Amino acid sequence: MKNLQVDFNAPLNELDSEIQTYGCRQNNPDICGSNGLEGICAFASSDCLCKKPSRSWKKQYNTLKENS
Repeated sequence: MKNLQVDFNAPLNELDSEIQTYGCRQNNPDICGSNGLEGICAFASSDCLCKKPSRSWKKQYNTLKENS
């Protein structure tokens, strides 16, 4: 199984966007309200995408995009 826990500050993956992340960028996935939800949580999706990242992700995505 792939390691899907990705540091919030890690460089962007080609599958990252403002509305989704490749893997999980939560500091503590266990307390995420979407943890384990099929098709939403990276750990429970065949494409390994988190389709409901944290509210701060959009800002972080733009910061990482500018710095890449």
